Amino acid sequence: MVKLDIMSDPICPWCYIGKANLDRALAQRPDHPFLITWHPFQLNPDMPKSGMDRRTYLETKFGGKDGAVRAYAPVVEHAEAAGLTINLDAIKKTPNTIDAHRLIHWAGIEQKQTPVVDALFQAYFVDGRDIGDSDTLADIADSAGLDASVVLRLLATEEDLKDIVDRDAAARGMGVNSVPTFIVGSQHAVPGAQPTELWLKVMDDLAEQEAALNA
Repeated sequence: MVKLDIMSDPICPWCYIGKANLDRALAQRPDHPFLITWHPFQLNPDMPKSGMDRRTYLETKFGGKDGAVRAYAPVVEHAEAAGLTINLDAIKKTPNTIDAHRLIHWAGIEQKQTPVVDALFQAYFVDGRDIGDSDTLADIADSAGLDASVVLRLLATEEDLKDIVDRDAAARGMGVNSVPTFIVGSQHAVPGAQPTELWLKVMDDLAEQEAALNA
């Protein structure tokens, strides 16, 4: 197997798009070699714990309404090309994602990271839910087969909080400054929402290398 480490944030639209492109490639190569692990990277590490009004956030970040519209035009275009729904009008709040990352971490212990990541993207980009809210996260956990009551109890503590912060800092220390960032085989960094065709080529190249080694 080949490790595919993914630095991502569940409120990052390019992460949502990048995963869809990767998923399409994986579906075309069902014998793919990847062992996928999701890693924390907060787009807004200084976001208030309660989050903030999304319009205020976007207009502050992009210099007004027009800037926000321009910034999100390519997002909508690429999402449609990837066959995704992004219901921007439904998103009322930009959350702090530290607890969502804790949930992804706990899901990894039970080998359910990817279903939880999928559910977080669905909840935020399609349903417009607040994925910084503990009850919402517990509901997402339940939908992915985790014990919602355990997740709620953990979210009420600081369990694994420092670990997530430290791993986020470690990614930045490695030079990761945007997401998604994919690291193939602990060696090759692939930044951005890459097209399906690139992932197909990567997998085919890996298969050729494996075949050559076994020849």
